[in-house]
Amino acid sequence: MFDNVLLRDALFRTVAAALLSDFPNDTLDLPPAHDGGVAPPASIRRAIAYMEEHISEPIGLVDIAAASRLSPRGLQDAFRRIVGVSPTQYLRSLRLSAARADLLAADLVHRDTVSGIAHRWGFTHVPRFAAAYRAEYGEYPHETLAR
Repeated sequence: MFDNVLLRDALFRTVAAALLSDFPNDTLDLPPAHDGGVAPPASIRRAIAYMEEHISEPIGLVDIAAASRLSPRGLQDAFRRIVGVSPTQYLRSLRLSAARADLLAADLVHRDTVSGIAHRWGFTHVPRFAAAYRAEYGEYPHETLAR
């Protein structure tokens, strides 16, 4: 399990998130997301491009912030204000989309599995992956795989 760099990175991020959740704060109470009427700033476009280019790599907020030329906190604030979600939520959505593409293209003859595809995209906990997938696409991953 620890051979896969995405899984190892996700495990460390999960541990860090668990530790940080013990110290909640309200500093990110921001106005609603932007309606999309104006092009996003260059920093947001750089962040999105970086995430798309490095989707299969173990990147995190610090890496994305460096690519966007903002501080991590500045990127989080700007991303929530402009895009409506955090950068890490956006990255998770990109990875869910990639997993869906793999599930749709999967070959049962070659024994592609939901857990194998989930792990390929950095999702360490398959039941949570399935719940997030269902919330996003309205069906469970195994239903997509069976098509």
